Amino acid sequence: MTSPRVSFEVFPPRNVDAGFNLWDTAQMLAPLEPRFFSVTYGAGGTTRDLTHDAAHVLRRTSGLPVAAHLTCVGASKAETLEVADTFAKIGVTDIVALRGDPQDGAKTFTPHPEGFVDSCALIEALADKGTFNIRVGAYPDSHPEAADMDANVQWLKRKFEAGADEAITQFFFETDSFLRFRDACAKAGIDKPITPGILPVLNWKSARNFAKRCGTPVPAWLDDAFEAAIRDDRHDLLATALCTEMCSTLVEEGVEDLHFYTLNRAELTRNVCRALGVTPQVSVRDVA
Repeated sequence: MTSPRVSFEVFPPRNVDAGFNLWDTAQMLAPLEPRFFSVTYGAGGTTRDLTHDAAHVLRRTSGLPVAAHLTCVGASKAETLEVADTFAKIGVTDIVALRGDPQDGAKTFTPHPEGFVDSCALIEALADKGTFNIRVGAYPDSHPEAADMDANVQWLKRKFEAGADEAITQFFFETDSFLRFRDACAKAGIDKPITPGILPVLNWKSARNFAKRCGTPVPAWLDDAFEAAIRDDRHDLLATALCTEMCSTLVEEGVEDLHFYTLNRAELTRNVCRALGVTPQVSVRDVA
Protein backbone atom coordinates (compact mmCIF):
# COMPACT_ATOMS: atom_id res chain seq x y z
CA MET A 1 0.00 0.00 0.00
CA THR A 2 1.30 3.43 -0.95
CA SER A 3 1.64 5.74 2.06
CA PRO A 4 -0.74 8.70 1.88
CA ARG A 5 0.21 12.34 2.20
CA VAL A 6 -1.19 13.85 5.39
CA SER A 7 -2.19 17.19 6.88
CA PHE A 8 -3.29 18.15 10.37
CA GLU A 9 -5.82 20.51 11.92
CA VAL A 10 -5.16 22.25 15.23
CA PHE A 11 -6.95 24.98 17.13
CA PRO A 12 -5.44 28.13 18.67
CA PRO A 13 -4.72 27.93 22.41
CA ARG A 14 -6.68 30.08 24.85
CA ASN A 15 -4.34 29.69 27.83
CA VAL A 16 -0.78 28.70 28.69
CA ASP A 17 -1.49 25.00 29.23
CA ALA A 18 -3.37 24.81 25.92
CA GLY A 19 -0.41 26.55 24.31
CA PHE A 20 1.94 23.81 25.48
CA ASN A 21 -0.45 21.18 24.10
CA LEU A 22 -0.44 22.86 20.69
CA TRP A 23 3.32 23.21 20.48
CA ASP A 24 3.84 19.62 21.67
CA THR A 25 1.38 18.47 19.00
CA ALA A 26 3.15 20.43 16.28
CA GLN A 27 6.58 19.22 17.39
CA MET A 28 5.42 15.61 17.35
CA LEU A 29 3.67 15.78 13.97
CA ALA A 30 5.89 18.13 11.96
CA PRO A 31 8.55 15.40 11.34
CA LEU A 32 5.88 13.49 9.38
CA GLU A 33 6.23 16.24 6.75
CA PRO A 34 2.54 17.10 6.45
CA ARG A 35 1.28 19.00 3.45
CA PHE A 36 0.13 21.70 5.86
CA PHE A 37 -1.21 22.48 9.32
CA SER A 38 -4.62 24.16 9.41
CA VAL A 39 -5.60 26.45 12.28
CA THR A 40 -9.27 26.91 13.16
CA TYR A 41 -11.09 30.22 13.56
CA GLY A 42 -13.61 30.76 16.34
CA ALA A 43 -17.25 31.57 15.68
CA GLY A 44 -17.64 35.21 14.74
CA GLY A 45 -13.88 35.62 14.66
CA THR A 46 -13.67 35.08 18.43
CA THR A 47 -10.19 33.61 18.10
CA ARG A 48 -9.04 35.87 15.25
CA ASP A 49 -5.93 37.16 17.00
CA LEU A 50 -5.16 33.76 18.52
CA THR A 51 -5.51 32.14 15.10
CA HIS A 52 -3.17 34.73 13.61
CA ASP A 53 -0.57 34.20 16.34
CA ALA A 54 -0.79 30.42 16.23
CA ALA A 55 -0.50 30.38 12.44
CA HIS A 56 2.48 32.72 12.60
CA VAL A 57 4.36 30.64 15.16
CA LEU A 58 3.58 27.35 13.41
CA ARG A 59 4.78 28.75 10.11
CA ARG A 60 7.94 30.21 11.64
CA THR A 61 8.92 27.23 13.79
CA SER A 62 7.98 24.34 11.50
CA GLY A 63 8.79 25.89 8.14
CA LEU A 64 5.71 24.08 6.83
CA PRO A 65 2.71 25.58 5.02
CA VAL A 66 -0.05 26.75 7.36
CA ALA A 67 -3.68 27.15 6.30
CA ALA A 68 -5.68 29.62 8.38
CA HIS A 69 -9.43 29.23 8.67
CA LEU A 70 -11.58 32.24 7.78
CA THR A 71 -15.36 32.59 8.10
CA CYS A 72 -18.12 34.98 7.04
CA VAL A 73 -19.62 35.29 10.51
CA GLY A 74 -19.93 38.57 12.38
CA ALA A 75 -17.81 40.81 10.17
CA SER A 76 -18.14 43.06 7.13
CA LYS A 77 -16.56 42.16 3.80
CA ALA A 78 -13.83 44.72 4.36
CA GLU A 79 -13.05 43.40 7.85
CA THR A 80 -12.94 39.80 6.64
CA LEU A 81 -10.62 40.58 3.75
CA GLU A 82 -8.43 42.64 6.07
CA VAL A 83 -7.98 39.52 8.20
CA ALA A 84 -7.01 37.57 5.08
CA ASP A 85 -4.43 40.25 4.25
CA THR A 86 -2.93 40.01 7.74
CA PHE A 87 -2.45 36.28 7.19
CA ALA A 88 -0.71 36.95 3.88
CA LYS A 89 1.66 39.43 5.55
CA ILE A 90 3.00 36.70 7.85
CA GLY A 91 3.47 34.29 4.96
CA VAL A 92 0.22 32.36 5.42
CA THR A 93 -1.32 32.30 1.95
CA ASP A 94 -3.40 29.15 2.39
CA ILE A 95 -6.95 29.86 3.54
CA VAL A 96 -9.72 27.46 4.56
CA ALA A 97 -12.75 29.53 3.57
CA LEU A 98 -15.94 28.67 5.44
CA ARG A 99 -19.34 30.21 5.99
CA GLY A 100 -19.10 29.51 9.70
CA ASP A 101 -21.66 28.37 12.24
CA PRO A 102 -24.59 30.62 13.24
CA GLN A 103 -23.74 33.00 16.06
CA ASP A 104 -24.89 32.73 19.66
CA GLY A 105 -26.54 29.34 19.26
CA ALA A 106 -28.92 30.48 16.51
CA LYS A 107 -30.38 27.75 14.30
CA THR A 108 -29.82 29.58 11.03
CA PHE A 109 -27.00 31.68 9.63
CA THR A 110 -27.67 35.42 9.31
CA PRO A 111 -25.10 37.37 7.29
CA HIS A 112 -23.56 40.52 8.70
CA PRO A 113 -25.36 43.53 7.12
CA GLU A 114 -22.19 44.41 5.23
CA GLY A 115 -20.73 40.91 5.12
CA PHE A 116 -20.49 37.98 2.75
CA VAL A 117 -23.80 36.20 2.28
CA ASP A 118 -22.23 32.75 2.04
CA SER A 119 -18.98 30.88 1.58
CA CYS A 120 -19.10 31.15 -2.22
CA ALA A 121 -19.05 34.96 -2.02
CA LEU A 122 -16.06 34.80 0.33
CA ILE A 123 -14.25 32.33 -1.93
CA GLU A 124 -14.80 34.53 -4.98
CA ALA A 125 -13.43 37.60 -3.18
CA LEU A 126 -10.35 35.70 -2.01
CA ALA A 127 -9.79 34.25 -5.47
CA ASP A 128 -9.98 37.73 -7.01
CA LYS A 129 -6.97 38.76 -4.91
CA GLY A 130 -4.83 36.15 -6.66
CA THR A 131 -2.84 35.62 -3.46
CA PHE A 132 -4.35 32.59 -1.80
CA ASN A 133 -4.61 28.85 -2.18
CA ILE A 134 -8.21 28.28 -1.11
CA ARG A 135 -9.57 25.19 0.60
CA VAL A 136 -13.22 24.70 1.49
CA GLY A 137 -15.46 22.37 3.48
CA ALA A 138 -17.45 19.44 2.07
CA TYR A 139 -19.99 17.07 3.60
CA PRO A 140 -20.00 13.34 2.78
CA ASP A 141 -22.91 12.98 5.20
CA SER A 142 -25.54 15.60 4.49
CA HIS A 143 -25.03 19.04 6.05
CA PRO A 144 -27.77 19.70 8.66
CA GLU A 145 -29.09 22.61 6.56
CA ALA A 146 -28.95 20.83 3.19
CA ALA A 147 -32.12 19.53 1.57
CA ASP A 148 -30.43 16.30 0.47
CA MET A 149 -27.10 14.84 -0.59
CA ASP A 150 -27.42 16.24 -4.11
CA ALA A 151 -27.61 19.71 -2.58
CA ASN A 152 -24.29 19.04 -0.82
CA VAL A 153 -22.69 18.05 -4.11
CA GLN A 154 -24.07 21.03 -6.01
CA TRP A 155 -23.00 23.43 -3.27
CA LEU A 156 -19.46 22.07 -3.39
CA LYS A 157 -19.48 22.48 -7.17
CA ARG A 158 -20.40 26.14 -6.69
CA LYS A 159 -17.48 26.57 -4.31
CA PHE A 160 -15.06 25.22 -6.88
CA GLU A 161 -16.59 27.40 -9.59
CA ALA A 162 -16.10 30.40 -7.28
CA GLY A 163 -12.36 29.70 -7.14
CA ALA A 164 -11.65 27.01 -4.54
CA ASP A 165 -8.64 24.76 -5.11
CA GLU A 166 -9.37 21.83 -2.80
CA ALA A 167 -12.08 20.55 -0.45
CA ILE A 168 -11.65 18.96 2.97
CA THR A 169 -14.59 16.95 4.23
CA GLN A 170 -16.30 16.86 7.57
CA PHE A 171 -15.35 13.71 9.49
CA PHE A 172 -17.38 10.55 9.01
CA PHE A 173 -17.57 7.18 10.71
CA GLU A 174 -18.10 4.87 7.74
CA THR A 175 -15.78 4.74 4.75
CA ASP A 176 -18.64 4.28 2.29
CA SER A 177 -19.95 7.74 3.22
CA PHE A 178 -16.87 9.34 1.66
CA LEU A 179 -16.65 6.97 -1.31
CA ARG A 180 -20.30 7.53 -2.27
CA PHE A 181 -19.80 11.28 -1.97
CA ARG A 182 -16.63 11.19 -4.05
CA ASP A 183 -18.41 9.23 -6.78
CA ALA A 184 -21.37 11.63 -6.76
CA CYS A 185 -19.02 14.60 -7.07
CA ALA A 186 -17.22 13.00 -10.02
CA LYS A 187 -20.56 12.30 -11.70
CA ALA A 188 -21.47 15.98 -11.23
CA GLY A 189 -18.32 17.02 -13.08
CA ILE A 190 -16.18 17.97 -10.07
CA ASP A 191 -12.55 17.17 -10.87
CA LYS A 192 -10.67 19.05 -8.15
CA PRO A 193 -9.22 17.33 -5.07
CA ILE A 194 -11.55 16.25 -2.27
CA THR A 195 -9.59 15.22 0.83
CA PRO A 196 -11.31 13.12 3.51
CA GLY A 197 -11.30 14.58 7.01
CA ILE A 198 -10.36 11.97 9.61
CA LEU A 199 -11.23 12.17 13.32
CA PRO A 200 -9.17 9.87 15.54
CA VAL A 201 -11.52 9.34 18.50
CA LEU A 202 -9.85 10.63 21.65
CA ASN A 203 -13.04 10.48 23.70
CA TRP A 204 -16.06 8.62 22.39
CA LYS A 205 -18.67 10.57 24.36
CA SER A 206 -17.31 13.89 23.10
CA ALA A 207 -16.94 12.63 19.54
CA ARG A 208 -20.47 11.28 19.56
CA ASN A 209 -21.92 14.56 20.83
CA PHE A 210 -19.93 16.52 18.25
CA ALA A 211 -21.18 14.20 15.50
CA LYS A 212 -24.76 14.81 16.57
CA ARG A 213 -24.30 18.59 16.33
CA CYS A 214 -22.70 18.24 12.88
CA GLY A 215 -25.33 15.88 11.52
CA THR A 216 -22.84 13.01 11.15
CA PRO A 217 -24.62 9.63 11.53
CA VAL A 218 -23.36 7.36 14.28
CA PRO A 219 -23.80 3.68 13.35
CA ALA A 220 -25.19 1.46 16.08
CA TRP A 221 -22.30 -1.00 15.76
CA LEU A 222 -19.84 1.77 16.58
CA ASP A 223 -21.75 2.75 19.70
CA ASP A 224 -21.74 -0.88 20.82
CA ALA A 225 -18.03 -1.31 20.06
CA PHE A 226 -16.97 1.73 22.09
CA GLU A 227 -19.28 0.84 24.95
CA ALA A 228 -17.56 -2.55 25.21
CA ALA A 229 -14.09 -1.05 24.75
CA ILE A 230 -14.63 1.53 27.47
CA ARG A 231 -15.89 -1.15 29.82
CA ASP A 232 -12.77 -3.24 29.14
CA ASP A 233 -10.40 -0.23 29.29
CA ARG A 234 -9.50 -0.63 25.60
CA HIS A 235 -10.87 2.64 24.23
CA ASP A 236 -7.59 3.85 22.70
CA LEU A 237 -6.79 0.47 21.19
CA LEU A 238 -10.18 0.36 19.47
CA ALA A 239 -9.92 3.97 18.33
CA THR A 240 -6.50 3.36 16.78
CA ALA A 241 -7.57 0.14 15.07
CA LEU A 242 -10.78 1.59 13.61
CA CYS A 243 -9.12 4.78 12.40
CA THR A 244 -6.24 2.85 10.82
CA GLU A 245 -8.64 0.45 9.10
CA MET A 246 -10.70 3.33 7.71
CA CYS A 247 -7.63 5.13 6.38
CA SER A 248 -6.20 1.95 4.87
CA THR A 249 -9.45 1.30 3.02
CA LEU A 250 -9.52 4.87 1.70
CA VAL A 251 -5.95 4.55 0.42
CA GLU A 252 -6.78 1.23 -1.23
CA GLU A 253 -9.68 3.03 -2.93
CA GLY A 254 -7.31 5.55 -4.48
CA VAL A 255 -7.27 8.31 -1.85
CA GLU A 256 -3.84 9.97 -1.81
CA ASP A 257 -4.33 12.63 0.92
CA LEU A 258 -5.76 12.44 4.43
CA HIS A 259 -6.53 15.37 6.75
CA PHE A 260 -6.54 14.60 10.49
CA TYR A 261 -8.51 16.55 13.10
CA THR A 262 -6.03 16.28 15.95
CA LEU A 263 -7.86 18.26 18.68
CA ASN A 264 -4.33 19.32 19.72
CA ARG A 265 -3.49 15.80 20.85
CA ALA A 266 -0.86 14.15 18.67
CA GLU A 267 -0.33 10.63 19.96
CA LEU A 268 -3.33 8.84 18.45
CA THR A 269 -2.94 10.62 15.12
CA ARG A 270 0.78 9.81 15.07
CA ASN A 271 0.10 6.14 15.82
CA VAL A 272 -2.38 5.91 12.95
CA CYS A 273 0.07 7.62 10.60
CA ARG A 274 2.80 5.17 11.59
CA ALA A 275 0.49 2.24 10.88
CA LEU A 276 -0.10 3.71 7.43
CA GLY A 277 3.63 3.96 6.75
CA VAL A 278 3.86 7.71 7.35
CA THR A 279 6.97 8.00 9.50
CA PRO A 280 9.32 10.80 10.58
CA GLN A 281 11.69 11.91 7.85
CA VAL A 282 15.26 12.26 9.06
CA SER A 283 17.92 13.70 6.78
CA VAL A 284 21.56 12.61 6.77
CA ARG A 285 22.44 16.03 8.17
CA ASP A 286 20.22 15.38 11.20
CA VAL A 287 22.14 12.26 12.20
CA ALA A 288 25.65 13.29 11.12
